[in-house]
Amino acid sequence: MASASTPFPISLHARINKPPTVRSTPLKFTSTRVSTRLIKASTSETPPDLAVSTRIGSGSRSKDLPIRTIPGSYGLPVIGPLNDRYDYFYKQKPEEFFKSRIRKYNSTVFRVNMPPGGFIADNPQVVALLDGKSFPVLFDVDKVEKKDLFTGTYMPSTDLTGGYRILSYLDPLEPNHAKLKSLLFYLLKSSRNRIFPEFKATYSELFHSIEKELAVNGKADFGGPGDAAAFDFLARAMYGKNPADTKLGSDAPSLISKWVFFNLHPLLTLGLPSIIEDPLLHTFRLPSSLVNSDYQRLYEFFLESSGEILVEAEKLGISREEAAHNLLFATCFNTWGGMKILFSNLVKRVGRAGNKLQIRLAEEIRSVIKSNGGELTMGGIEQMELMKSVVFECLRFEPPVPAQYARAKKDFVIESHDAAFRVKAGEMLYGYQPLATRDPKIFDRAEEFVPERFLGEEGERLLQHVVWSNGPQTENPTVGNKQCAGKDFVVLVARLFLIEIFQRYDSFDIEVGSSPLGSSVKFTSLRKSSF
Repeated sequence: MASASTPFPISLHARINKPPTVRSTPLKFTSTRVSTRLIKASTSETPPDLAVSTRIGSGSRSKDLPIRTIPGSYGLPVIGPLNDRYDYFYKQKPEEFFKSRIRKYNSTVFRVNMPPGGFIADNPQVVALLDGKSFPVLFDVDKVEKKDLFTGTYMPSTDLTGGYRILSYLDPLEPNHAKLKSLLFYLLKSSRNRIFPEFKATYSELFHSIEKELAVNGKADFGGPGDAAAFDFLARAMYGKNPADTKLGSDAPSLISKWVFFNLHPLLTLGLPSIIEDPLLHTFRLPSSLVNSDYQRLYEFFLESSGEILVEAEKLGISREEAAHNLLFATCFNTWGGMKILFSNLVKRVGRAGNKLQIRLAEEIRSVIKSNGGELTMGGIEQMELMKSVVFECLRFEPPVPAQYARAKKDFVIESHDAAFRVKAGEMLYGYQPLATRDPKIFDRAEEFVPERFLGEEGERLLQHVVWSNGPQTENPTVGNKQCAGKDFVVLVARLFLIEIFQRYDSFDIEVGSSPLGSSVKFTSLRKSSF
């Protein structure tokens, strides 16, 4: 974990402002549905070969859309999936894999094989949905099923989760779904008063350690220390436990990383030669026995640290054991994994945006806190319009979880901007979210990171197309949908992260590298607060 603060021999030429008082304002996590006006997306010219059309509603008006046969091909058995897998991981990489097929088929909806295939997934065949209009059907639980599709065309062995099918793999119609999601809502509610003070304490320690490393080495890694800080914060805020005071110690990030790798290895690349990596990671499942002891250590921490939450679980009709496995997964896989990726992306995007944006953020954040008597409150955070827009733009531009899967419950019609397509019951649907949330028919300058994008009334309307949480930003999770239970929590901690940075620093510089999950980021300079 991060070490204590030491004097900074960094050439920052700035005084240290007294940190504001952090008031632990009660947080309210809601699960109500919010209505919003729809934004109207333009449509491109209909291809001349599509003569058959049907009257289909779109947004607030109706228009003619041609019914088109879904283009694309799965190729020959075995060979087709292998060719697509090689293109996806090695020859083209994911984004170009999809963009090249959009150009080839003149369609954002087409048939393709998705990795891993091989002996891991029985059926790699999907219908890809790669625009902002077709993508949202993946959230419509009246039309699609979500059972065992959290990781895509394969499901990791339940040996990796204590023998239980975890909430993420349950369809909303399954009996345990409502119980387990209610438990997560209870966890969030019970921790609300600890979030502000524990975040401040944990991330102050983190940046003290980063400053120390930067002073000694001229650069400082964010990844490892950031991972440790994220777990320490989650343990302290959600469970009231400091991992350092338990048998887990400081080992959680390495244990979680290894366990997550065993869950996701069919979807990852490590930069090894493809002739070695592809058969090793993408063809056979790695034995869960290699990570059982690591997982057991994590499980024991959650079983021992979740007292009042486990009592609530029993009231809901969930055994203590099943509840502990679900709390582990929600905290380590979903939340810690999400923070790992999102926080690195925030540093990367704001760092690359340069000093001008960074100074504007510092001015806004410090001005609002000062106007609130030096206290950081939920009301104050809501006044930081630019900071909020930056967080939403990061979630739009580089969503932490790019893939989304669902299976059609019945025959129905899917619409893109240009055409309509009939899908059959049982077909697997897949969406690559970065293309859906960078749809140029919805967002201007869609391929650019625009910090001000979500300011004002127009920005508010665009939030319905930010869908990182397995649903629109304008809607909220309920026990009857698959939207992330911690949607509001994730947005809040991302905001707190930027606030912590710009209370301390006027600006910063970074180096960015690649990582199997998210980005590898190093700080190369930190210019301390001068106003």
